[in-house]
Amino acid sequence: MLALFLAVSAPAWAQQATVSKNGMTPGTAAAATPAAAAAPTGAQGAGGGDAAAIAAGDALFKNNCAQCHAVNDKVVGPALAGISKRRPISWIIPWVHNSSKVIASGDEYAVKLFNDNGKQQMPAFPQLSDKEITSIVAWVTSQEGGANQTAGGATAANAGAADGQTGAAAGAAAGGYTDMLLIVLVVVLIVLVVTLAIIANLMKDVLQGRKDLDGRDIEVLNQRFDWAGLYRSPVLRGIVGTVFALVLLYEGVQSVMAVGLTQGYQPTQPIAFSHKIHAGENQINCAYCHTSVYKAKSANIPSANICMNCHSQIKTESPEIKKIYRAIERKQPIQWVRVHNLPDLAYFNHSQHTQVGGIQCQTCHGPIQNMEVVYQYSALTMGWCINCHRETPLNTKGNAYYDNLVKLHDKSNNAVPFTVSSNGGTECSKCHY
Repeated sequence: MLALFLAVSAPAWAQQATVSKNGMTPGTAAAATPAAAAAPTGAQGAGGGDAAAIAAGDALFKNNCAQCHAVNDKVVGPALAGISKRRPISWIIPWVHNSSKVIASGDEYAVKLFNDNGKQQMPAFPQLSDKEITSIVAWVTSQEGGANQTAGGATAANAGAADGQTGAAAGAAAGGYTDMLLIVLVVVLIVLVVTLAIIANLMKDVLQGRKDLDGRDIEVLNQRFDWAGLYRSPVLRGIVGTVFALVLLYEGVQSVMAVGLTQGYQPTQPIAFSHKIHAGENQINCAYCHTSVYKAKSANIPSANICMNCHSQIKTESPEIKKIYRAIERKQPIQWVRVHNLPDLAYFNHSQHTQVGGIQCQTCHGPIQNMEVVYQYSALTMGWCINCHRETPLNTKGNAYYDNLVKLHDKSNNAVPFTVSSNGGTECSKCHY
């Protein structure tokens, strides 16, 4: 058994040793090196832009542009390769801020671009600064001639994500070795039990054939377990009755506590919208459709015109997309069924969590990018919120507002991290007032 244990677990130990020695999983260094090496080259290709600007442009492109544009292929809008050569940055910036205004000014290039793309109106992005738009152009320039970046290829900006996937794969492999080891141990134990039972029966047969046994030995050899006596035992009946009563009590309490909870709620929507296709496969950023997710108390439901930014040209014959056309023609909103609904007695600010707290969508909404039909992933109970406030450290770096609070906290609770609860996040008046 010891030899079998060592043989099965040796690969996992070797892999763990490699991780500990290098500080990364096998293959991570190889995967990260090309992306890291490509950053300076991309910086040169961007016409003087540095690696930081290109990395920032990568993130900005994925969050704002990838829904309609690719670098080397036409999607909804034209391919962006060569944009820095076709138009100066002084033209690109006002175009991104408000393309309708540029077209209305009579700019010949803008009018031709508008007509050549089926008079599809480009959304305005007034929130992007001149520096951010320049970073996007620098990143596009660095990617010209390469693979389509909307597929999420490895770049200097997402090399860390690729490394995380490699580490996750290594962890899954280690978990596979552990599962295999447990299966082997269970099989060995079953074999041992069966073997012992066979040996016991053989020994009993041998002893029954002997003639030199006295009466006491024969009595011990022929004795059988008294199952009827065990069944009639008041102690056993008391134990079984107590366990049964406790199980009933537990289930009753759980049923009462679950009254009003809607975790797992998954209503049928009027249009079969798939988050798996949009947020997962096509990597559309949540803020593109839910435009107020980072700046308002509530994350808004997208209007039909946001859908039409893409679906005026994509899958136009789909029966589900035609429902959007009918809603627009009738000037009626789409009657989406609300999934997440907090009671009116609780105050919740969405932007305070996403923008200030930096909370990712998946923290509360679960793996939304894998859901065909959205369902309520988290309990959204008061206890669930309080536990999060007690366990989530507060990012206070660079914010002078927290300096004295952190000092006072560390003076009396140095071993405990400064959490949302430390800042009063579990006081009743924070959510109920």
